[in-house]
Amino acid sequence: MRPILIVLVFSVLLNSQLTAQDNAIKKEKFNWGRGEQDTTSGYAQAVKIDNVIYISGTVARDVTPEGIKRVYENLERTLQHYGATFQNVVKENLYTTDIEAMKQHNAVRKAFYKGDFPAATWVQISRLFMADAKLEIELVAYLPKK
Repeated sequence: MRPILIVLVFSVLLNSQLTAQDNAIKKEKFNWGRGEQDTTSGYAQAVKIDNVIYISGTVARDVTPEGIKRVYENLERTLQHYGATFQNVVKENLYTTDIEAMKQHNAVRKAFYKGDFPAATWVQISRLFMADAKLEIELVAYLPKK
């Protein structure tokens, strides 16, 4: 009886170790022309895991139609790297130092979504990581499984 129990315990331990090793996730990282990630600040512009893309906050220095358009064009560029568009975006987090200006110029943002809006959270804050930034947007996009 005891040899069988020892074999069973060893087998369970061995299988749990193998399973733990198999749980590593494959991260595909993107950063605009600077390699895979910014090691100074410690982030990647985007990380794709399976069919989900997580895009780090992309900033604008002003909350004007031009600044908003520029930040969404940069987000679009990141999405395009993975073959995605704004229609793949399922979640948007927007942080700004001037929520009223963002609300006033929201039509610029809405044009990128073409009527297919994601779940979204908008927050006014006192300051962003970059001291001169006034707007930061992060996205989560979903790609259909092949």
